[in-house]
Amino acid sequence: MKTLKDAKVGDTVTVVRLHGEGAVKRRIMDMGITRGVDLHIRKVAPLGDPMELNVRGYELSVRKADAEMIEIY
Repeated sequence: MKTLKDAKVGDTVTVVRLHGEGAVKRRIMDMGITRGVDLHIRKVAPLGDPMELNVRGYELSVRKADAEMIEIY
C-alpha cells in the first residue's frame, strides 16, 4: 500500500482510498481529497512536514499524519 506520504515532489497521483475514522476522514474529504481525484505534489517543507498539493485547481497544505491516511497509486 502506497500512501501520499511516500510520493515525491513533482508526482501526480490518484487517490484510491481514504483511511481514518470519523472527523479526521470527514476533514480530509472536506478539503477536496476524495477517491479518484488527482493530486499534484508541488512542494515539501525542508523537514518534510507539511506537503503542498494542487487539488482541484487550488493549493492545499497537508500534514504528514494526514498524508499517511491517503492511499494512492
